[in-house]
Amino acid sequence: MMRTQVVIIGAGPAGLLLGQLLQKHGIDNVILEQRSGEYVLSRVRAGLIEEGTVGLLERAGIGARLHREGLVHEGIEISFGGGRHRIDFRKLTGNAVTVYGQTEITRDLMEARGATGAPTHYEAPAVSLHDMTSQRPRVRYRKDGVQVEIECDFIAGCDGFHGVSRQTIPEAAIRTYERVHPFGWLGILSETPPTSQELIYVNHQRGFAVCSMRSHTRSRLYIQCRLDDTVEDWPDERFWAELKLRVDHDAAAAIVTGASIEKSIAPLRSFVAEPMRFGRLFLAGDAAHIVPPTGAKGLNLAASDVYFLSEALAEFYETKSSSGLDAYSDRALARVWQAERFSWWMTRLLHRFPEDSGFDQKVQRAELEYLARSVSAQAALAENYVGLPY
Repeated sequence: MMRTQVVIIGAGPAGLLLGQLLQKHGIDNVILEQRSGEYVLSRVRAGLIEEGTVGLLERAGIGARLHREGLVHEGIEISFGGGRHRIDFRKLTGNAVTVYGQTEITRDLMEARGATGAPTHYEAPAVSLHDMTSQRPRVRYRKDGVQVEIECDFIAGCDGFHGVSRQTIPEAAIRTYERVHPFGWLGILSETPPTSQELIYVNHQRGFAVCSMRSHTRSRLYIQCRLDDTVEDWPDERFWAELKLRVDHDAAAAIVTGASIEKSIAPLRSFVAEPMRFGRLFLAGDAAHIVPPTGAKGLNLAASDVYFLSEALAEFYETKSSSGLDAYSDRALARVWQAERFSWWMTRLLHRFPEDSGFDQKVQRAELEYLARSVSAQAALAENYVGLPY
């Protein structure tokens, strides 16, 4: 039987970041991932990070390329009624956000972990968790057809919404809250210059859209679509035509079209599981919560979970105090629910809900107009968007 201090389930950015921070504290850990490293890197995900997340990545030792290639954004634009209204983050909060793809963060973390020699076992299926309420929990998995067992002090479940970690917790010991939204986001990645220097969020009678980017030469664009739509329903020509109908005149004129290099449809949901602890199993990231991407909070919430958990584990090993571990779930969930609220508000503000009445649409328009003219309303949006403090 193998032995380590912490077993981390999942080699996405949450698991890799936690592993790197624990290594910095001298805490031995093993990461298990059921997929290959190539598969993990092939997943196209979020690309907008808060300053708190940037600080954590710096602490993990991977800030150099982020600062060299990341795009610092000091605001966003909200488009409705044919015009655009800028929200100035720097002026309103003193902070900004950085556009740097989640795939690049994962790549940087993989390389940093490889340099430390800390073990990451890819293509390790059939993971199962045992004795989580004991002093010596165990994790089993298969590697090259052989069952392997690791004894540890703690397990960190960073294996996403569909992972085994949360599903292992007895139903009576966890409560879930969920809202599935009645639409999806159709997104494409293209080797085309961005439409604007900052993100444009669009409210339109035909549905929501957002013009984003991954670099000065690569665009990431989304439009609201039906849940029963398929990627095949949306050839590139139809996507570009629909996007141009939803954005304002100047943005439509600035759009450079091109072949998509990735295209997918993501359903939108809000989800929280609490508590984020069962015995010596701790959940982090998408294993515990999902937010609609409207507020750009998914990756950033995973990072704040990792911050709270890494600090709590460091305290335990340095002082033998379990106070940080005991407070982990409450501390993480306080920030999670604030992000859920903001993400829901942004989603409600910008999307067309099929069940909305004429009254609902008028109230939505009044909210947008208030946001456009009220500095206080803009400050509230900016404060939440750039990230609440840990």
